[in-house]
Amino acid sequence: MDFLLRGITSITIQQVIMWIIGAVLIYLAVKKDFEPALLLPIGFGAILVNIPFSGAVTQIIGGHEEIGIIDNLFNMGIANELFPLVLFIGIGAMIDFGPLLTNPKMLLFGAAAQFGIFFTISAAALLGFDLKDAASIGIIGAADGPTSIFVANFFNSKYIGPITVAAYTYMSLVPIIQPIAIKMVTTKKERQIRMKYNPAAVSKTTKVLFPVVVTIIAGLIAPTAVSLVGFLMFGNLIRECGVLERLSQTAQNELANLVTLLLGITIASKMRAEYFVTFETLTIIGLGLVAFIFDTIGGVLFAKFLNLFSKEKINPMVGAAGISAFPMSARVIQKMAQKEDNQNFLLMHAVSANVAGQIASVIAGGLIIFLLG
Repeated sequence: MDFLLRGITSITIQQVIMWIIGAVLIYLAVKKDFEPALLLPIGFGAILVNIPFSGAVTQIIGGHEEIGIIDNLFNMGIANELFPLVLFIGIGAMIDFGPLLTNPKMLLFGAAAQFGIFFTISAAALLGFDLKDAASIGIIGAADGPTSIFVANFFNSKYIGPITVAAYTYMSLVPIIQPIAIKMVTTKKERQIRMKYNPAAVSKTTKVLFPVVVTIIAGLIAPTAVSLVGFLMFGNLIRECGVLERLSQTAQNELANLVTLLLGITIASKMRAEYFVTFETLTIIGLGLVAFIFDTIGGVLFAKFLNLFSKEKINPMVGAAGISAFPMSARVIQKMAQKEDNQNFLLMHAVSANVAGQIASVIAGGLIIFLLG
């Protein structure tokens, strides 16, 4: 009887807290539709690994180590960087760089919106985190879950669990966080600025060459992390080449969905109560929010700076779309523009900046790996 009850008698307060965190993530996924493909498996995984003596994680039984399936998946899919990189192929296949190629200056907003990453790295280091852990925490501001996982794993950060949860949670909260941050630094008049959109045809040759050229340039700048950009651009090349339509659709749908599912539940390996319920976790989640807000504000302020010298004014909200949360951020900017002026259409400008942010966040992650690795 004691053997049968040992699971119940071994429950700790920390494990109960993790069950609650898991339940909250599932609630956000199911009831609020916040990144359900990721938050639901992460939430369920958090409960799964925090059951006392859970067979899903590695246990010592009778002096013999039994490898749990979640730890096994982590070693096979995240420790060797497989899942994040394969997911980048799917993300690349989903992205149309056409709007960006017709308006290349939007690349600047992708770069400007990464300001929060470097600000947060400095803040985390000042709070006592090791520099590589600080770099892993700062990448939360990229609003790019796979990049956050890749960088944290590359630096072997013990905080990969809270970093992942923070990154994906804040990505899903874009419609709540960004409008507040944007309104903090803009006036109603600025939010009503209209921008002309002059669509131009982009040749197939340009679309095919773009991922190849970006990969070469990124590889020359940060060769250590060229796989980050390379897999993203490979996915886009599959999309644009025109001869691999079935593979492109598979990458966008079945491949991306399957890897996302496995990635979500596997990251729970680092969400065990003894590692997760700590003061450092709360600090990381707070720093992640700071990074996200400062990325948004950095993009807006950069647009306002350009307006000092531009004849054709830029709506500063477009700068906020330079984060990597694609395509949620672009949609948020369009909705805000329509709310201020129902005849204002910023979607294509915002999409251009948003796509630029996807590239910039991956390059930022690669640069940090190159500089600190």
